[in-house]
Amino acid sequence: MKSLSPQQTAELEALEARFALRLGSALSESAAQLPADVSERLRFAREQALGRRKHAKPEVASEVVAMGAATALVGGQAPRRLLWLIASALPWLLLFAGLFFIHEGHLARQVKDAADIDAALLADDLPPAAYADPGFAAFLKSPHR
Repeated sequence: MKSLSPQQTAELEALEARFALRLGSALSESAAQLPADVSERLRFAREQALGRRKHAKPEVASEVVAMGAATALVGGQAPRRLLWLIASALPWLLLFAGLFFIHEGHLARQVKDAADIDAALLADDLPPAAYADPGFAAFLKSPHR
């Protein structure tokens, strides 16, 4: 979301305050027009709601404290953190394992190619002087063998 400048925040708060005042005055005007028994029932319901709200805050706070103590004793979020750590490290481990196996495969292919060249040289009927020829090394390195 876009951050508001201090001026925009002040304008927004002023708008909210004006809306609250208009809403409050409209409700007060409407409440004045209600019959006495309805007004009395609304007043009683309002007092009960306020009484429940005052008593609800300490209960919620004590439940939160109790839950915090229970999670501290049991371990709470530790298994979830461990799973998150494993899940975040798994892609890196797979990447490194893949790079390792690619490297090992490349080395194995180089060894096999060198062994094939050596086997072909040993199995071929070339005179020993051919191995000392400078063109022979160039022939071995050429791709059109």
